[in-house]
Amino acid sequence: MSTLTIAIVVVFVIGYACIALEALTKVNKAAIALLMCVFCWTLLMLNPGSFYPDVLSAGGNVVHKVAEVIEHHLGDAAGTLFFLMGAMTIVEIVDSNGGFNFVRDALKTRSKRKLLWRMAFMTFFLSAILDNLTTSIVMIMVLRKLVQSREERLLYAASIIVSANSGGAFSPIGDVTTIMLWIKGVITTQGVLTEIFVPSLVSMLVPVAIISLSLKGKFDKAQNLAAAHVSQFTKTQRNIIFWLGVGGLVFVPVFKTITHLPPFMGILLVLGVLWTTTEIFHYNTSEDDTMAKRVSDILSRIDLSTIMFFLGILMAVAVLQEVGVLTALGQGLNDAFSGNYYVINGIIGVLSSIVDNVPLVAGCMGMYPVAETGAMAVDGVFWQLLANCACVGGSILIIGSAAGVVVMGLEKITFGWYMKKISWIVLIGYLLGIGCYWVMKSILG
Repeated sequence: MSTLTIAIVVVFVIGYACIALEALTKVNKAAIALLMCVFCWTLLMLNPGSFYPDVLSAGGNVVHKVAEVIEHHLGDAAGTLFFLMGAMTIVEIVDSNGGFNFVRDALKTRSKRKLLWRMAFMTFFLSAILDNLTTSIVMIMVLRKLVQSREERLLYAASIIVSANSGGAFSPIGDVTTIMLWIKGVITTQGVLTEIFVPSLVSMLVPVAIISLSLKGKFDKAQNLAAAHVSQFTKTQRNIIFWLGVGGLVFVPVFKTITHLPPFMGILLVLGVLWTTTEIFHYNTSEDDTMAKRVSDILSRIDLSTIMFFLGILMAVAVLQEVGVLTALGQGLNDAFSGNYYVINGIIGVLSSIVDNVPLVAGCMGMYPVAETGAMAVDGVFWQLLANCACVGGSILIIGSAAGVVVMGLEKITFGWYMKKISWIVLIGYLLGIGCYWVMKSILG
């Protein structure tokens, strides 16, 4: 490993530590992530030829090559960010028009523990249909209407992160990593549904059960009463907005399959249709301002610090991917634990809570060949366990998944609080889930 590579890793580790200690430093994590991103790429540019020797030997322009690489990674990051912004806006539009009232009413109960379990199961199954990112946004919006105490709401929010990531593991469209593995053809819909469902369910049930021990008693009578919703739209119009929004989110994977366009294009389509529809509905109301202005207001209220944090993290991890750190790490795991795919994937899952699971899974896909038989075959132990561990393991730390980052931004959860209160709980469920899969494959056959 070269000196520059070590320097890049050191900068990443220091930046990561500052993000983890945000509560102590009082410096916004987005600022640190952006600085970490720029410093890492700047270090790479000190001697780009050492990282792209093939370009240098061919007489090519190394600086131009780095620019192309940055544009490539920025394009991937932008797709994720536009998807995130589009999904957040759609959910806000539906929520502002009372679209989630029936979801709130279905979950509503005075028992704190009953509410926790209802939210956990609804999040778990919704994340398999929508995706864990969109589901987390929806459930946080509903949670805000049901729980007023911030201290208690943080526990519910943590259970949403755990349930969303676990639910995304047993569906081919539930998480970006499962989509990647599914598109490559190393896992099938039937395989993950039948063999990953139980381990992912266990990894959700155990942490939620432990969290429920911290919730006792009932809410005050006034806490969960249905709030009067101020809207000029009729019930039929609100229902149309709901089904256009949520139905559109479900349609996004179908749109991608049909058109082969990136998922964010589907999100923009749904947002455009929903925006147009609300304007048409608003035209016949007595309100003075236009719905276009209201949607524009929603766009302006998006938490840009979360978006910038996401951008900084994704682009910083991209540097680690470019200099070969992630690939070397995966190869090292393979050499150290040759043949023991449970240990390898278990470690990969823990790593996915530290760095983004997308480049980790992408590195594994490029590093491990698909075999005709055995653990590396389609729907083999390695690939199925990789899908489960990469998704579920992202819950161990709050910045380890898209769902965690979004909830962190929406509810202002600190890294330290989550690590102290939740991480160890998630780790127990994570290990038990792996153990459950081992029992299913090794003992039950």
